[in-house]
Amino acid sequence: MEVLSNNPPAPPITPAPSSPRSLSEQIECVQQLTLAELRAEWRRLFRTQPPSLSRDLIIRAIAYRLQEAAHGGLPKAMRRKLVSLANELKADGQISADPGPQIKPGARLVREWRGRTHLVTVTDEGFDYAGRSYPSLTKIAHAITGARWSGPRFFGLRPSATRRLAAPPAVRDTSCASGGRS
Repeated sequence: MEVLSNNPPAPPITPAPSSPRSLSEQIECVQQLTLAELRAEWRRLFRTQPPSLSRDLIIRAIAYRLQEAAHGGLPKAMRRKLVSLANELKADGQISADPGPQIKPGARLVREWRGRTHLVTVTDEGFDYAGRSYPSLTKIAHAITGARWSGPRFFGLRPSATRRLAAPPAVRDTSCASGGRS
């Protein structure tokens, strides 16, 4: 919703004063609301007037917002990246591929693997490792480990998936639990 706009993200959702429900029960409850009730729920969750959307799209947006509250929204860096990509699409009509990490030629990457230190030198054409030239860090990571690794991740240029994921916040209830139909 607010991800692709330049507007600040919607404020955090305040739980409705009612008994706790599972996320799937909350979404099921939202699907039973009338259009007027959906618009009221939109105002509560997004703190803005609801746009002129079909009932189905309003339900989907509210369900997304509930999931965002339950599991956490997109990180700020990802929101910035999406806004940047949307602006690029608007300006050029296309989006260029992500070139990956930008490392200057001459830089050295060091990684210890199974008691051995591995040194990679960045060149204009690619990477040098153990007297050979490689086109990518992924090929070097494969040569070192014998397994399929993301080269940038192996050399610490990108965080691992486990470090990016945080524990999800507690599930919050919606107002439809007290005022809507079940």
